[in-house]
Formats: sequence, C-alpha cells, structure tokens
Amino acid sequence: MTRYVFAALAGLLLTTSSFALDSEAFSEERFETLQAENAVVLIDVWAPWCPTCKRQREILADFQDQHPEVDFTILEVDFDDDKQLVRKFRAPRQSTLALYRGEEQVWFSVAETRKDVIFEELLNAAGE
Repeated sequence: MTRYVFAALAGLLLTTSSFALDSEAFSEERFETLQAENAVVLIDVWAPWCPTCKRQREILADFQDQHPEVDFTILEVDFDDDKQLVRKFRAPRQSTLALYRGEEQVWFSVAETRKDVIFEELLNAAGE
C-alpha cells in the first residue's frame, strides 16, 4: 500500500512541476535596455494563486521548448506585490500579457489561454 501512495505522490509532483519557464522579475532598467535593443519582451502580470496564470505559464514554457530559435524575454510582474507596475501596464487583473517589440506594444491580452493565439502573437512579434 505504501508503495502505491508513494507512486501516486511522485506522479502528482511530476505533473504539477513538469514545466520550467525561463523568465525574470521585472526591473525598469532591464525593460528599458531590452526596448533600446528593439527586443521582443513579454510582460507577464501574474499571481501564484491564479489558475489562468498557471495555464498561461505552461503555454509559455511549451513555446520556449518548441521554439528555442525565438529570442524573447519574459518579465514578470506580481499582481499582488507590484501594484505600481500593474498600473503602469494597465493590467485590469492578473493573467494580463503585454507584448512589446522595442518600444511598441504589439499585443495586449487578459486571460488568454488559447495556445495557438499565444504562439501566433509571439511568432509575429519575433518576425517568424
């Protein structure tokens, strides 16, 4: 019986932590540097308790895995702790994604979880 409980717990851990998102905490300096380089930057306004955010992050990790040739940076804004940045990016709620190419905002979305839409917007911004 103990062996089955252990196997079930191990399986649960593997399914809940099966993705690794390559992202970094937002900093104004980093954002300005990336914009000056005309880089593609995704601002991810998220919350750790948000199921929609979790789904978005899984999709973003899938994109990174499937498209390693696409050069873009994800900067995270914590919806609960970074209220000044939430206002700056006009995020009406957690699960807001704001995509930039250089200084131009090329896409803005709230609660988008359609994988094909997110993939298409990232590819378009990257010129792929």
